Amino acid sequence: MSSSDIAIAVRGLSKAYTIARDQQQHVTLAEAMLSRLANPLRRSRTETFWAVKDVSFEINKGEVVGIIGRNGAGKSTLLKVLSRITEPTAGEIDLYGRVGSLLEVGTGFHPELTGRENIFLNGAILGMTRGEIRRQFDAIVDFAGVEKFLDTPVKRYSSGMYVRLAFAVAAHLDPEILVIDEVLSVGDAEFQRKCLSKMSDVANAGRTVLFVSHSMNAVQQLCRRVLRLSAGRLECDTTDVRSGVMGYLNGGTRGETAQGWVNPGDRFQGEDFVPTSLRVLDEDGRPACENLQRGEQFAVEIRGNLRHASALLKIGYVLIGPDGGVVYETCCTDWAQEDWPELRPGPICLRSPLPLQFLNEGAHHLDMAVSIHACKWICEPKKTAPSISFTVSGPLSDSPYWRERREGAIAPQLKWTAMTETESADEPAEIRGA
Repeated sequence: MSSSDIAIAVRGLSKAYTIARDQQQHVTLAEAMLSRLANPLRRSRTETFWAVKDVSFEINKGEVVGIIGRNGAGKSTLLKVLSRITEPTAGEIDLYGRVGSLLEVGTGFHPELTGRENIFLNGAILGMTRGEIRRQFDAIVDFAGVEKFLDTPVKRYSSGMYVRLAFAVAAHLDPEILVIDEVLSVGDAEFQRKCLSKMSDVANAGRTVLFVSHSMNAVQQLCRRVLRLSAGRLECDTTDVRSGVMGYLNGGTRGETAQGWVNPGDRFQGEDFVPTSLRVLDEDGRPACENLQRGEQFAVEIRGNLRHASALLKIGYVLIGPDGGVVYETCCTDWAQEDWPELRPGPICLRSPLPLQFLNEGAHHLDMAVSIHACKWICEPKKTAPSISFTVSGPLSDSPYWRERREGAIAPQLKWTAMTETESADEPAEIRGA
């Protein structure tokens, strides 16, 4: 990799804060004041908290990188350091290009100034000339949808209007590096779609995007690389976005392959049901490999410990396709109640066919779904559930015209028949509509 291809280079980056710890707990303000008067020389104990610790990575020009991790992982601190809002405690950062950042609602805005004035103010803060701002002014206003309130002080804007205008300024002033924090969650669904589309346009223009979000669907839709932080450290840096996301959803452990997930013993401890394993099995009952071939028979197996039987307990899974959308969901109570499998307290094993003949090619993952019906989740898909991943590959069909992956989440081979008008009129309605 030549230095001319690099947009951001981070080496040994760390950021520390000093935290005060008061050993004595006070319930009321009066107690705190009396304690201070009685012990005027007593000092609070301090300790050092590392929000970011020894993080290193390089990002190429034109890359769209998602930064994910749980609350307190250090994501926002990292972006503030990269945006030169906060100085690092240690380490080095090289930025090759102008940085446009949107980290908090209203960052760089003056509440007493109008929307029009703040566009020029924020643009100047981002390093743009007045001429550059004028050329993009109409596009900014149109994107933000605030033309009617352009000459109103922004202190009267709603939080949604604030963030729309702030994002529009940051995205339209042609920064080489665009840094976006979770503030997009303030906008409505339509605006979020516009933002994702705009960030894609920015990336396609060869600029670099850093995107922090708790929306894993947005990360998978937009990003081609993921940095996952945990307790201030870089836990994962991968171009396998699906794998990086699954590590986050599974509490920091890498998502398992089709060979199976096994409960390490300290997770999903519930009063109703404790899952112990999730596997895909081949037709001989052996753990399947990661690459599943259409035309072969597979089954999903869920094992666990049932602590007490309940008719409200639902055990199943959700299958998620290559685009991050749900292909289907199923559970042991899909059929009429008399056909449900009998579940008795103790170790249980449930199996269900995996209808591979309907699935399209590509990477899939399968999340366990366990709940007490209409009451609570025990394993919630796409959030806290055990998950396994696998890839579906051909043969798709014997047809000479079907040699490439088709559009859609599923790719069933459906038989067609031809008949005359008279014949079709004689067929039963349920067959004609099948």
